[in-house]
Parts: sequence; structure tokens; C-alpha cells
Amino acid sequence: MKYATRVNSFLRDKISVLEAVKRIASVDGVDYVDLNYPEHFKEYTPQQVKAEMDKQGLKLNAINMRFRDIYLNGEFGNADIEISRKAVALCKEAAKVCKEMDGAQIIVWLGFDGFDYSFQMDYVKAWNQAIQCFKEICDDTDLPISIEYKPYEERVHAMIDSFGTTMAMVSAVDKKNLGVTLDFCHMLMKSENPAFAAALLLEDDKLFNVHLNDGEGRTDDGLMVGSVNLWKSLEFMYYLKKYDFQGAIYFDTFPKRESAVEECAANIAMCRKLEELVDKIGVEEMGRVISQNSAVEVQKMFLKLL
Repeated sequence: MKYATRVNSFLRDKISVLEAVKRIASVDGVDYVDLNYPEHFKEYTPQQVKAEMDKQGLKLNAINMRFRDIYLNGEFGNADIEISRKAVALCKEAAKVCKEMDGAQIIVWLGFDGFDYSFQMDYVKAWNQAIQCFKEICDDTDLPISIEYKPYEERVHAMIDSFGTTMAMVSAVDKKNLGVTLDFCHMLMKSENPAFAAALLLEDDKLFNVHLNDGEGRTDDGLMVGSVNLWKSLEFMYYLKKYDFQGAIYFDTFPKRESAVEECAANIAMCRKLEELVDKIGVEEMGRVISQNSAVEVQKMFLKLL
């Protein structure tokens, strides 16, 4: 597996983006970095950031869109069409930067497209607006564009809040280069089983990116991989290996009290252990257990792994 990590986990030490890149490079096993646009390009140009990444032997995995300030009331679905247009322009701009830096894709999380109160949003208008925005962005670049969904936070209710609504959007846009980023914590917040969505997306070649983390399921905890939901994490890894997922696993975790370097290393160690456990039983044998549709057979497998 290939691994990427979160720059902001390192920026909490009040260092620059370039210094964060250096620290990330010190973690054995990390070969990729995700950057936020335009957040991580306020002090440095894309060329300066790429030069430091090249120096440290790191590659760009993806650029994550970060909408702030004027987008408080919505991005693509904003009732003010001029703000919606600016959100599209920002994505097109980010796609050009991503290509300049040899990145793999753009990830779009519409954190402000949603509502807090009844009667606050014209649902159909906002939905159709978002469809047209995604179509325009997909037509403007050959880069993969990936939707990251989250049920709530920043809004009480997100417009694209689940695996189901995300797939409805992907279907409505109907562009080959539009797919999905799965965030483990976001799926727990929606009471989804992460492996279910992963399996269906991998089967259709629509899983473009993975944000791996863990949490208790109520908020976006960003805890270390496998620290709470070990078996769910193992099942998720099983499907990544079964379908030979070629993307990078991005650690969207929040080391607020831990050393960012040590926390990232712990995530890699856990992912390698999960891979090892899948290999111990074998993808084929795990598939046989699944085909039994028997909770007792699953429990036997767990006991064998323990």
C-alpha cells in the first residue's frame, strides 16, 4: 500500500508548510502528501512547494478543496449564483495547480452546502446547481474529480451527506472522471459500514481515494487507524487488497496531543498489521467465510486472528 498524510497535523506546531513537508519525509513509509487549496499556498507558490517535496522525495497525491469565508452559506449550491461560480473557478484553478505539481486528483468536500434550519434551503435548486458545477469542472480537466461526503459539520445537515446521495450525484453528473473519496470517520458518523461502500465503489472502479482514520461515530474524531473499530478497519483493508486498490491511503487523523511524526508512524504500523492479518487468513479464505453468511464462522476467524 502507498501512504499519504495530512499536512495540518504537522502545522499545529506553528511551522511553515515547507517545514511540515520536511517532517513528513522523516516518517518511514510515507511517499505522498495531500495539500489543501488554497490554504497551503498562501505563503508559497506551487513551484516552491513542489521543489521542497521533490527535495524530500515526496509526491503529491491529491489537492483537497478548502472553501472558507464567502462560502459560509454554501459552495456549489449557494443561493448567490456568483459565489457558486467562484467555487467552480477555484476548483478549476486547483486542477491546474494539481497538474503542474504532478498530482493525481482533486477532492471536493462541500462542507457548507447544506442547511441548519427547515425552510432554509431550496433543495432541488441547490442540487441541480451542484450537478452543473461538477459537470463543468469534470469537462475542464482530465484529472479525476472525487467527491468526499460527510453527514454534518460544517452544517447541521450536509446536502451530500451519505454514500447514497453521493452516488446519486455521481450518477446525475455522469462523467467518467467523477468518483468518490471515502472517509472512514465520516461513514461512522452516518452509521454506515465503511467496507460496504468500499466494496461497491471498487467493483465499479469509482473509489478514487481513501481517508483512513477512526472514531466513536458521533463526531469527526480523527483518531488513529484501527484504534476503535478494529474489525471494521480489517474488513475495509480486505476489500482494498481484494480489488488491488492502487491509490494512496491518506491518514486524515488529528494528533492534537501526540507527536505528529509518531502518530503517523503508528498509522502506518497499524495498516501494515491489518495487511498482515488479511494475508494470514488469505483473501480467498476470507471470501469463503463471507460466502457462508454465518456470524459464527466470522467469529471463528476473529479468534484465529487473535
